[in-house]
Amino acid sequence: MSMVPERARLHLAMTVLQLGAAGNHIILRAALNMGVSKLVFPLYRNIIALFVLAPFAYFSEKKDRPPVTTTFLVQFFLLGFVGMTCNQGLYLLGLDNTSPTFASATENIVPAVTFLMAAVLRIEQVHLNRKDGIAKVLGTLASVAGASVITLYKGPTIYPPNSNLHQSHFLLSLGDAKGKNWTLGCIYLIIHCLCWSSWIVLQAPLLKKYPARLSVSSYSCFFSILQSLVIAASYERGLQAWQINSDGELFSIFYTGVVSSAMAFAIQTWAIDRAGPVFVSVYLPLQTLLVAVMTSVVLGEEFYLGGVIGAMLIVAGLYLVVWGKSEESKYGKEKVAIPSLFENNPTKSFLIQPLLHCTSENGDI
Repeated sequence: MSMVPERARLHLAMTVLQLGAAGNHIILRAALNMGVSKLVFPLYRNIIALFVLAPFAYFSEKKDRPPVTTTFLVQFFLLGFVGMTCNQGLYLLGLDNTSPTFASATENIVPAVTFLMAAVLRIEQVHLNRKDGIAKVLGTLASVAGASVITLYKGPTIYPPNSNLHQSHFLLSLGDAKGKNWTLGCIYLIIHCLCWSSWIVLQAPLLKKYPARLSVSSYSCFFSILQSLVIAASYERGLQAWQINSDGELFSIFYTGVVSSAMAFAIQTWAIDRAGPVFVSVYLPLQTLLVAVMTSVVLGEEFYLGGVIGAMLIVAGLYLVVWGKSEESKYGKEKVAIPSLFENNPTKSFLIQPLLHCTSENGDI
């Protein structure tokens, strides 16, 4: 893996992450239909994630882990509260009142919100007078537009699968929520997206001071467990809410804990550290495309022209952002290299040499 360029590893990791997240929407919808507690479920999920992350963080980052100070603990606590406790809880409340497709589509505001937050906080440099800055803005807008097209525009059917091969009681149970408060669900999902964007942006400056990425995720996960425990214990007094009643519930807890939490935290933290918050968030619209493909191929739903148009916009948007980041990196290197030419040159630069040599009255040069 060390032979693979870091840029290729970043793209591969973010694609795998979005594939796992696409399955997360469907699995969580099924878990809610099974009757899991929306307050207890995140607690179990993060306990599994901590058991997976902590050993890797402890053994692999022994030398890189700085001493933990009170300031770091406060930041870990806030990251756990915003990025895990609130983020996961609000998503479950929103999903319970809407549907997996709508929940996935709503998350496409995260790239735009992250971009604005990072630009305002000067974490992400946006130079609108240069082509790299324009490319990042256009790429972000194109990705969000592509995901919106997939959600809002169907068009003619392109792929009509044989529905008889896909029908089952389990799949039919994954439909839109009925008898729920759709407006309230939308509000929950929007706040969930704001929390997610804040979590992505706030990690960037912390990782510069505390470069042990897995340890950051582990500490944040630990504090989220404590927070979730207090919340769940305050509202879920009955024993039934704390019980795992089926293999399906157990599978959903392990999937979300290992894939959607432990793996996602590790990959996102690494990518934020190496490529910045905007690069990470701009991959989210790819999740909507993957959900559309998965529901078409696996669940037997039809695939429409809107999906193809949206996919093209998402790919174009990703390319523009990646190209913009590449050009920005080249510009930064050139800017650093130019002064170094003069610093390393022992002779006087020709730029400050007189064009004509002056002569004295005696004719001496």
